[in-house]
Amino acid sequence: MTLHIHLLGSPRVVLDGAEQPAPRGHKVWGLLAYLVLRETPPGRADVAGLLFPTADDPLAALRWNLSALRRLVGDPGAFRGDPLIPNWSEVPTVDVWGLRERGATPPPGSDLLGTLRFAGCPSFEIWLDAQRRHARGAVESLLHESALALLAAGDAEQSAELAGRLVTLAPYDENYHVLLVRALAVGGHGVDAARRAAACRTLFRNELGVEPGPALDAAMATRTASTTTGPATGRPAVRALLDAGEAAISAGALDPGLECLRRAVADAERLGDGAVAAAAYTALGTALVHAARGSDEEGAAVLHRALACHRAEPASLATAYVELAYVEFLRARYQRVEPWLSCAESVTSDPAQRAFALSVRGSTRSDLGRYADALDALDEAAECAADERRRSYVMSMVGRVHLLRSDLDAAADALDEALERASGSGWVTFVPWPEALRAEVDLRRGELNTARGRLEHAFALGCQIGDPCWEGLSARGLGLVRAAEGDLSGAVETLLDARRRAGRLSDGYVWVEAYALDALATVGAAAGRPETAGWVAELATLAEHSGMAELSVRAALHRRNAGAPGAAEAARALAASVDNPALTALLS
Repeated sequence: MTLHIHLLGSPRVVLDGAEQPAPRGHKVWGLLAYLVLRETPPGRADVAGLLFPTADDPLAALRWNLSALRRLVGDPGAFRGDPLIPNWSEVPTVDVWGLRERGATPPPGSDLLGTLRFAGCPSFEIWLDAQRRHARGAVESLLHESALALLAAGDAEQSAELAGRLVTLAPYDENYHVLLVRALAVGGHGVDAARRAAACRTLFRNELGVEPGPALDAAMATRTASTTTGPATGRPAVRALLDAGEAAISAGALDPGLECLRRAVADAERLGDGAVAAAAYTALGTALVHAARGSDEEGAAVLHRALACHRAEPASLATAYVELAYVEFLRARYQRVEPWLSCAESVTSDPAQRAFALSVRGSTRSDLGRYADALDALDEAAECAADERRRSYVMSMVGRVHLLRSDLDAAADALDEALERASGSGWVTFVPWPEALRAEVDLRRGELNTARGRLEHAFALGCQIGDPCWEGLSARGLGLVRAAEGDLSGAVETLLDARRRAGRLSDGYVWVEAYALDALATVGAAAGRPETAGWVAELATLAEHSGMAELSVRAALHRRNAGAPGAAEAARALAASVDNPALTALLS
C-alpha cells in the first residue's frame, strides 16, 4: 500500500495511485492535519476540546471523525488508543514533511489546508494559523535554497523566477530582493536589476520608513571577484592570497582582507582548478558571513558556488555546508539547517568541523524549544572543540538554554565560563552576547544594579562593534531593568529601540528580534499600551513563520492574558514539543 497525504492547498489523499473520495465535512481534514503534524501523540480529550468544543459529546464526535479518517487513509489500525498514536501499517509520504528535505522541489504557493476555516473552534484556528505560517516559512526557505543553487549552477533565469516568487510571498524581506537583483544581474538583465532595486527602495521607504542596506546595490555587481591588481600564478600563489586575506580579516582589516579573497577567487577561476576554486569561494563566503555586516546573502551565494566546483576537497565542502547551515540558523530558516549539517557530516569527521556543526545544531534546537536535544548537541560540541572561541560560543548557548528554563545557577556557571573563555582568547567582539545573557540571570535574581552594569557595558561594546544582535539583546535587558525599577513608560521605549536595533540589518539573528518582541509585549501589557495587541501579532507571525515553538506559545499566552477566546487551549497545543518546566508553569 502506498499512501500520499497532500495538505498544502486543497487537501487530498492518494491511496495506491487513486485519489480517495473526500470525507463529509472538513473536520476530518483538520483532524488529519493535527495528528500528522504533531511531534508527540495528543490525548483524546485535548483533541476533542480543540476540534469539537461545542458538540454535545465532544469525545463521541471525535470517535466518529477518527473512523472517517481511517477510511480516508485506508488504514483501520491508525490512530487508536489514548493518546492517539499513528501506528501506520505503512508510513505515508506527506507533502509538508517533504519540505524538510534537501533538494526537495518547491511546491506552488498554497496554504496548509487551502482555504478551509473552522468556525466555532477558536483554539484550533489559532493552532492552524500558526502551522500555516510555519508551512509558508518552510516553502520560502526551500525556494531560497533552490534559487541560490540554480544561480551557482549557472541557471540565472530560473533562479530569478524563484526569487521573484519569494519577493511576492514576502515583499518586506530584503534578502529576497537582494537575491532577485543578483540573479537578474548575473543573467545579463542589468536594466531589470536596476529597476528591481529601485522598486525595493521605494517600497521600503513608503511602507517601512527605512532604506535597504548596501547589499542591494552590491547585488548588481555580477562578479564576486575583483581584479584591481595583476593575477597571481599557480596554486601556491592563490593559497598565499587566501592566507593573507584570512589573516587580515582576523586582525580586523576587513576591506583589505576581502580584497585579497576576491582576488584569490578570480585567480582560482583562471587556473581552472576546482579544488582551489572551491577553497577560495569557501574562504570568501565564510568571511562575508562572519566578518561583513549585511553580507550574509552574498556570502550564501558564494558558498553555493563552492559547492558547484568540480573536485572540491572534503574540507572545503564541509566548511561550506556548515556555514550555509549557520546562515539558515541566523535567519530562522530552521528546516534547512539539518540537511546542510547532514551533508557536512557525510564528507568529514574532522573534530573542529564537527564541533562547529554540533554547535549550530544545538543552537537551532534551542531556538525551536527542543532544549534537551539542544543540550545533548552542545555537550558533544564542547567535547569536540579544542578552540577556546568555539568553546566560548558553545557555553554561551548552554547558558542560554538554562536561562530560558529558569535554571539560574546552571545558567550563571555556563555563561561565566563563556565570558572567561571569550576574554582569555581575545574575542572581544563576542563578549556582549554572553554578558547580556549573564545580566538577565542577575535581573531574575533581583540584582538590578549588577544587571544594569553588565548590560550597559554589553550595549556600549555592541554599539562600538556595530552588531545589531548584541545591541538588541543588551537593550532588551536594559528595558527589563527599567521595568523592574517601576519605569514602565521608559521600559517600553527602550524595548522598542531594542527591537529596532535587532532588526536593523537584513542578516541579523532573528531569534533576538523575536525575544525582544516578547519582552515588549509583556511590558506593554503591564503599562496598558494600546499597541500591545499589534506587538503580540508581530511576535506570533515571526515565531510561527520560523517554528520558534516557545515564542509561539508565549504569543498565545499574551493573547490569553488579554482575554482572547481559545488562546489558552491553543497555547497548550503549541507547547507540545517544548520541554521547558518554566513554560509549563505558565500554562497552568
